[in-house]
Parts: sequence; C-alpha cells; structure tokens
Amino acid sequence: MKPLVIADKEFKSRVFLGTGKFSSAGALAQAIATSGTEMVTVAMRRVDVTRKDDDILSAIPAGVTVLLNTSGARNAADALRIARFGRAAGYEWIKLEIHPDPNYLLPDPIETYLAAVELVKDGFKVLPYINADPVLAKRLEEAGCHAVMPLGSPIGSNQGIKTEAMLKIIIEQSNVPVVVDAGLGLPSHAAHAIELGADAVLVNTAVAAAADPGAMGKAFALAVEAAETALKAGPAAAGLKGSASSPSDIFNDVV
Repeated sequence: MKPLVIADKEFKSRVFLGTGKFSSAGALAQAIATSGTEMVTVAMRRVDVTRKDDDILSAIPAGVTVLLNTSGARNAADALRIARFGRAAGYEWIKLEIHPDPNYLLPDPIETYLAAVELVKDGFKVLPYINADPVLAKRLEEAGCHAVMPLGSPIGSNQGIKTEAMLKIIIEQSNVPVVVDAGLGLPSHAAHAIELGADAVLVNTAVAAAADPGAMGKAFALAVEAAETALKAGPAAAGLKGSASSPSDIFNDVV
C-alpha cells in the first residue's frame, strides 16, 4: 500500500481514534497507546480547547494530531463558528461533522459541502464526515478537502460496513485518502475496510465501550496491520468455481 499522507503529513498508523465515551482519561490514554494511533478526534462540546490540562486533551500525548470535531453543528454556520474558535486555540485540523438528525446522526450533505468550501478557503485541513455518496465525495475532493470520511453504518451502531458498494466507488474514484468512519464495531470490520482499499479507519465506540479499551485498541491495530500485510502479499483472485488445492494432474504418474 502507498504511504498514508494527509495534507502533506505522513501517518504510519491507519487507525484513527475518537475520544468520546471513554470512562476516564486514563482509559483513553491507554487506548491511544495500544492502538498506536497518530490522530484522534476531539469534539469541542466535550472539551475546553483553551486549557491544555483539560482531561481529554491531557490524555493525548505529544506527536498525536488532534482532529477537531465539529460534532453538534446543525448547519454550516455552526461548523464554521466551531472551527474558527478552535483555530484561535491553535487547532487547524478539522473533522467536519454536521448532523441535524438526532436519531440516526446522519450527515447533512448540503451543509457539509457549504462549510467545506469555506473552511478550505480559510486554510483549514478539512476531513468531512459524509454518507457513502460517491458524487459528494468527488465534489468535496474538488473543493480542496484533504480526505473524505464516508460512513460504514450509522455512528455508534457497531453494525460494520453496510455501504460496501458505494465505498468501493468512492475508493476507486478518489485522489485523496478515504477514511471509513462510523459504525465499525469489531476489528474484523476495520480489516474489511482496509481490504476494500480504504486508506484508514476511524473508530470510537467499539474501543471506548469495550470492557477493556486498551486491549480493544490493540486488537484494531493488529487487524488493520493484518489487512495491510495481506494486501502487500498479493491476495489470490476470487473465483466462482472451486479450485482444488492439490490439482489432479500432479498424480498422473502415480500407479
């Protein structure tokens, strides 16, 4: 696989981690360490970004990129206000998330696009969370977004990848990294995303709500590593017909 580069920054880990729902700052710190993540999302509604000793921010070690999340924004104006406030505290990386629907938390494509255009103009590093919509993904790429983050299934649902057909199109057409975000509940779901060709995955609930977040963070890292290794190894082609592992022609000379 090609190196993962977003906005001219290279990431060795393809596991990104959300910071919500953890029982404590200690549990978050452990999951960050065991997952090997180099990027975490932080929702401004949960932290005081002006205080580096805020519980969540204090759990994030130096060298890990903070992707400020506009979660809670209902429209483009809300998202722009959140991002600009974050910039005043020194944050330039933005996970653009706008979901007015309180039940399924599905992203608003129109408001997301409008906000993305303005944020790119303002010089932010913009990673929009979107439905698995290939047309929207391409429009956001053309607007200058640094990656796209289509959902696998609704946020926090742990359903795994339910949007595979559309994800394949997004991955095929994209010239920016594709990060599968939302709905990944098991390490196998993350491996599946990487096997489809996604550049990275973002997980939160699956790790934070696990009985042992540290162990689950490690499990996701291992699953993604296994998928990466398999792709580099060159997987055998899938076929409709059976193919014997011991072909009969090797026994032709056997009496």
